[in-house]
Amino acid sequence: MCIFCDIIEGKIPSKKVYEDDSVLAILDISQVTYGHTIVMPKHHVKNILEADEETVTSCMKTVHSLARQIVTNTKAAGCNILNNCNEVAGQSVDHLHFHIIPRYSADDACHFVFEESAPQDLDEVLKTIRG
Repeated sequence: MCIFCDIIEGKIPSKKVYEDDSVLAILDISQVTYGHTIVMPKHHVKNILEADEETVTSCMKTVHSLARQIVTNTKAAGCNILNNCNEVAGQSVDHLHFHIIPRYSADDACHFVFEESAPQDLDEVLKTIRG
């Protein structure tokens, strides 16, 4: 069984930030930064690649609204909106979810590192993406 489905069904307690008929937002128990919130659809879908447009839209509307509320009310300087898709990208729970991570300074507990990669032929990349 999926831990997020258990939370949605009330089998596991959570701190609810927001809830409607299709979306649940809870405080992340790890609190990478103060106010770290997870937004998820109430029906089980593995990730954004498998989700229908309606599910993604309802989640993103909630992310948009809550990100503004969280940044304002916590007096954060900004936030990261994060979605990991599949294990290779860091998805540890196979239930679509988005992290809202308030940011207070460049020295807080949240760090992303983008290493320089080999140069790419952008025309070839574009052709591949377009199919």
